[in-house]
Amino acid sequence: QVQLVESVGGLVQPGGSLRLSCAASGVIFSTMGWYRQAPGKERELVARITSGGNTNYADSVKDRFTISRDNAKNTVYLQMNSLKPEDTAVYYCNAWFARQFWGQGTQVTVSS
Repeated sequence: QVQLVESVGGLVQPGGSLRLSCAASGVIFSTMGWYRQAPGKERELVARITSGGNTNYADSVKDRFTISRDNAKNTVYLQMNSLKPEDTAVYYCNAWFARQFWGQGTQVTVSS
């Protein structure tokens, strides 16, 4: 069946880096991305990437985060650099194939 499995997040100090991965199964998705939801906030798009490699980023993460995908492994990544406390959230993998699919969410905490 179609499934998105995310890597474990973690605790990172401000200014640090973390890479998330999301392994998809079942199909090759046309668009994959990452959303996040911070405490008391609505879920928001962080980054997305199409099968053609076009990317889109939230202004808040632009130039700090990089989304990429490995179609051979059917996996999407989110490289997060220069992390800030405001990046603390549950990060959800998202992908589209006929409908939206979601990963289970992984907690990323940025704190000293």
